[in-house]
Amino acid sequence: MKINISSLLLMYFGLACFSLPSDFFRKKHYNIDKNALAIGGYDPVAYFASHKAVKGKSSISYSFHGVKYYFSSSANLAKFKSNSEGYEPAYGGWCAYAMGNSGEKVEIDPETFKIINGKTYLFYNAYFNNTKTKWDENEKALKTKAEINWTKILKQ
Repeated sequence: MKINISSLLLMYFGLACFSLPSDFFRKKHYNIDKNALAIGGYDPVAYFASHKAVKGKSSISYSFHGVKYYFSSSANLAKFKSNSEGYEPAYGGWCAYAMGNSGEKVEIDPETFKIINGKTYLFYNAYFNNTKTKWDENEKALKTKAEINWTKILKQ
């Protein structure tokens, strides 16, 4: 079988397109701004440490697989580095209620959250529409549907 250089180059570049880094896919699906900042700059560890939404500092930041997080303290940064996936919000930081209700990526209010089984769930809360209240009314069914919908999104 004869293989010429053009065929080899085509095969090489074709395979390169299918092996894009995971950072590319995370940036595509995660709720981040144009600078790849997640959660509007809120500290993902503070939800657990203080049970409050706390703004992080740009001077204490860390990028995890292409998604940037700000932290309110060096101690919180260290905790995040030791268990990054555990501190990342569910569903890429999109509204948990919307993910369960319709499978849509809806913006969130970083100050409207809930910790469930060691994971942070964020919610839309504006214009007299607090989706956390709706989530609480039917959490089990919405969480089940959200898991299915998020899995579908990640396969896109």
